Amino acid sequence: MGLAGRTAVVTGVSRRQSIGFAIARRLLSADVRVCAQGWSPHDAELGLSGGAETAAPDFRAELGGTGETFSHAELDLAEPESPAELLRQATERFGSVDTLVLAHARSSDFDLDALSATELDLCWAVNVRASLLLVREFARRYREDGHEEGRHEGRVVLFTSGQHLAPMSGEIPYAATKGTLHQLTPTLSDALVERGITVNCVNPGPTDTGWATEELTASVGRALPRGRWNTPEEAAGVVELLLDERATTITGQVLDAEAGFRRWVR
Repeated sequence: MGLAGRTAVVTGVSRRQSIGFAIARRLLSADVRVCAQGWSPHDAELGLSGGAETAAPDFRAELGGTGETFSHAELDLAEPESPAELLRQATERFGSVDTLVLAHARSSDFDLDALSATELDLCWAVNVRASLLLVREFARRYREDGHEEGRHEGRVVLFTSGQHLAPMSGEIPYAATKGTLHQLTPTLSDALVERGITVNCVNPGPTDTGWATEELTASVGRALPRGRWNTPEEAAGVVELLLDERATTITGQVLDAEAGFRRWVR
């Protein structure tokens, strides 16, 4: 894969079982410099285990990063100024950034009866507003860096869910905001394609990041041909494909990497 020498900002890197962690680890192993964002308090709010401050030495060691290739930022993306601050820290540390992978998300198990304005606003702020502001800041800095010879083409990878393939009535704020990112993908691609930046979106399918109950794990597993959920490492592999220099003609696409998920079997 032609990833060596890239500089990436990867969000959602705060838990060892997360997709963001797997992406950051894979990129670091491919000689990509990574500025990782995480927000451990959200993991704690959900009661998810395996979280750690990204500054912790053991967390850094598990990622495979060094002082020359890895930096971290504990930033709450619900705050309007956090996207610009994240890109500022990344460029201050590594210089120009040519890759943006947005693997963060505010999960939200709110059905219609439980719906509240507060939860809707929070999901919108983290999942949509922060993503758009991150893309805007990335694109602005990428353009300001100029078009010097040998510079990597720009890459943006968003993450959606399966709300376009089946109802998600128990997660309405999450489904609404993930659906927004899905629909924004071709629009953002069109806005950035003349700047040499591709924009794509990944639906990783049911992915085992430690959040599902045993009952749900078994139920969904029966609907997956391999008999198991997808892994964060497999989602990271899809991202790696999109970042490769040979993927330059792929833009504005939403990739369903669900491993043949048969929802009707459940």
